[in-house]
Amino acid sequence: MARFYALSIEPTLFDDICLTRRWGRIGTRGQMKAMSFAHEEEALTLFARIQHQKAHRGYCECFT
Repeated sequence: MARFYALSIEPTLFDDICLTRRWGRIGTRGQMKAMSFAHEEEALTLFARIQHQKAHRGYCECFT
């Protein structure tokens, strides 16, 4: 089954940092979950942990 997992960190309108995760089967819209953080370091820590977990499960890094 071909699937994707995407992570992004973006600022919000309220000066917070938002970590957005998207996943699903390739060719579909998939699902999305957004988490808001007061400090960028918290978002970066979680980003790195999720990225490591997904790489361990076989996902590869692709930049588009």
